[in-house]
Amino acid sequence: MADCDVAVVGAGVIGQAIAYELVTRSTSVTILDARGTGLGSTQAAAGMLVPYIEGVGHALLPLAVKSLGMYDQFVERLTRDTGMGVGYARTGSLEVATEDESVRELKHVAATLSAAGVKCQLLDARETRHAEPHLTPDVTAGLLIPEHGFVGAIELSGALAAGAVKRGARVIAPARVRRISRRGDEIDVELESADRVSARQVVVAAGCWTGQITIDDIPPLPIRPVRGQLLQLTWPGDPLKRIAWGPNCYIVPSAPHTVLVGATVEEAGFDERTTVAGIRDLLDAARGLAPEIWQAGFTAARVGLRPATPDHMPVIGRSSKVPGVVFATGHFRNGILLAPFTAKAVADLVLENREDPLLAAASPRRFGEY
Repeated sequence: MADCDVAVVGAGVIGQAIAYELVTRSTSVTILDARGTGLGSTQAAAGMLVPYIEGVGHALLPLAVKSLGMYDQFVERLTRDTGMGVGYARTGSLEVATEDESVRELKHVAATLSAAGVKCQLLDARETRHAEPHLTPDVTAGLLIPEHGFVGAIELSGALAAGAVKRGARVIAPARVRRISRRGDEIDVELESADRVSARQVVVAAGCWTGQITIDDIPPLPIRPVRGQLLQLTWPGDPLKRIAWGPNCYIVPSAPHTVLVGATVEEAGFDERTTVAGIRDLLDAARGLAPEIWQAGFTAARVGLRPATPDHMPVIGRSSKVPGVVFATGHFRNGILLAPFTAKAVADLVLENREDPLLAAASPRRFGEY
């Protein structure tokens, strides 16, 4: 007899959200992670919910927009269920241009969004500085998107973990998964410690470590780690009103008198060090966007390895070669944003064998027989 209905491999925000969604549907779940809940790239995420900044023209956009639309209910249900606060605000984002080329790009994005019915406002230099007085006087234009927002990634992660455990999920950590094999009607999950967990189905949400898990009859997915460094600073004065996004960094007002500055995008393999170069580059970029930040207090530098695929789309879907295995990985820099959609879509797939049409673009089969 299987130890659980579903084993979730990976306890980042994606694995946690899936586990929480499954247990709320009366499913027995075991969560396995090599470190612990929320200790991978999740803890180094800024928590931005900004699908229209980078997603225009990308296949990711429909998934991201749908997930953003789920966020109010997602957070409300989680906080009601756990009694834990999750910092969450939909105060918009302000993307800033500082030269002619970027102004033309902002105009193009604004026209595209307006044509699609997305509320946005293209601002001139004076209007941009009025919308966010802390910005550099060098700004020449800005694009305000009121629908955007942010969520506290660490708080969200903690609440999801607590909610899953409250409803009966079992967490085994540290537990490094070495191999996943089919044994009759069950899936066998073999740990590095030589222990085993059996499940009726397995969700692989192991991020950039997915390729280090041997899955019988399935080649490793093309997922690589991309290092991202993030700074947490104490803001010196009145807080920013909303996310500010410049050419070389973004600044997120994550809490009163606290901002997050991110994030580097570094092809550094599995090297998880914070570096002097990364911190310096972020500080210089942040000062160029909001000069007052030079007087900020330095609280912390965090680093995470984001799981990237060749097309920067996540991998969400059932394996055709091992039907009891479902992938939910490769979310790159969009794990926080895509958590509500991924959780519901995977739970529907696992429990009802019902596939959201949007998952076609994220299918593992785009990389071959998986």
